[in-house]
Amino acid sequence: MMDQGVELDAMIAKMIDDYVSRNRAAKVLRDLLDEAGVGFYPVADHLTLRTLDIDRRAEEFTKLGYGYSETIEYQDWYAKVYRKVGYPALFVDQAYSDDRGRTSIIPGWVNTFGDQVFHHVAVRVEDIERAIERLKTRGVVFTGQIVGARGGQLRQIFTVPEMIDGQPFSVLELAERHRGYQGFSPPQADSLMKSTVVR
Repeated sequence: MMDQGVELDAMIAKMIDDYVSRNRAAKVLRDLLDEAGVGFYPVADHLTLRTLDIDRRAEEFTKLGYGYSETIEYQDWYAKVYRKVGYPALFVDQAYSDDRGRTSIIPGWVNTFGDQVFHHVAVRVEDIERAIERLKTRGVVFTGQIVGARGGQLRQIFTVPEMIDGQPFSVLELAERHRGYQGFSPPQADSLMKSTVVR
């Protein structure tokens, strides 16, 4: 069990380092957290992978102790959430494999970037407006509005996507949670997904 935790820690830390190295907003936040001695990984709320086959992609994590928690369905895509005590939730999404998935942006993203990198990492914040304000002073740009009602269980926002070869690659998510809520809100997640579509 101890070796499994060491392996999982190393795998997630490596994937987060790769994610941060290619996401300017995440670098800005990491630098601020490093300056305070906190680090980026400890504030990770959840980690998101995009794939063409959720069950296959999740195996790397389930072999190291993550367990299936729930499935969340949307109009043209769905996600499975995996959890392990002491670790950020893992949110793995894909388009439906039937006709419902034809309008999803996920297959195009996976075909361009693969499914071995995080699409986004959400960091948990105490006050989302204050976090946005502070990060904006460092040049971080956000897309859309905060999703979720003030005082609600979950409030979220994405940064503008990092672009690679003209394609939206990764985003940083800020997540403000209240009353011990650890779940995900389907309408909110779908709104966030749509906020990163580059027109």
